[in-house]
Amino acid sequence: MHIGSIRRGSLQSVVLKLQAEVAARKRPRADIWSKLRAVLAVGVVAGAGFALGRRSGAPEPDWTIPFGLEPGLKNALVRAGAGKADLQLAYIEKLERIHRNSARYGIAADLAAAIEDIALAEGIDPRLAFELVRVESRFNARARSPVGALGFTQLMPATARLLQPGIRDDQLYERETNLRLGFRFLRFLINRYNGDVRLALLAYNRGPATVDALLARGVDPSNGYVQLVLGE
Repeated sequence: MHIGSIRRGSLQSVVLKLQAEVAARKRPRADIWSKLRAVLAVGVVAGAGFALGRRSGAPEPDWTIPFGLEPGLKNALVRAGAGKADLQLAYIEKLERIHRNSARYGIAADLAAAIEDIALAEGIDPRLAFELVRVESRFNARARSPVGALGFTQLMPATARLLQPGIRDDQLYERETNLRLGFRFLRFLINRYNGDVRLALLAYNRGPATVDALLARGVDPSNGYVQLVLGE
C-alpha cells in the first residue's frame, strides 16, 4: 500500500472520530476530548509532514509526489498539499468550537454549528450571536414573548417582514430563517449606529425609535439589557 495513503487514511479516521464525538454528545467528558485532541494533533502533524515533505536533514524519497515531474508542477503539488493541510486544520478548529459551544450552552451540536455559520454569513461575531440567543430565548426555538416576538432571536413579525417581505409568522419558528433574520436585523442596527454594539443591542431590545427618541432628549437609553448580553 502507498505510504502517503496510509498516513492520509489515518488522519481521515481521526477526523471521523472527532465528528462522531461532536455529533453524539452534548457534554463530552473533558478527559475524552483531551485524549482525542492529542491523537488528532499527532495525525495532523504526520499528514502535513508527508504532504510538505522534509525540508531539512538527509533527503528522503517524497512518497506523495510522483517521480519524474518537472519542478514547477512538483512545487504546485507541494503547495496544494500545504493548502489541504491548512483546510484540514481549519475544519478541526471549527469542530472544536462547535464542541465547546455545545457544552457551554447545553445545546445540540447542530444548533451550535448553525448559530456560528449564520452569524458569520450575516457579519455578526459568533460570540455575540450565542449570547443574544441565550438572553432572548434560552435557545428555545418555540419561544414566544408576551408582545409576540418569536423564535430563537425573538424577532417581531413586523420587523421580519421588513427584512423579508411576505414571510409568515410560522416561518419564524424555523431555525435557519429565524437566526438569519435576527442576526441580519442586528447587523442593520450595528451599521445604523456606526458600529456601536451597545446602542445596537439596546435598539434590538427596545426598538430603534425608542432609543433614538431618548438619545435626542439627552437621556441614556440603557436598561440593563447590554449587561445581560455582553456580561459587563
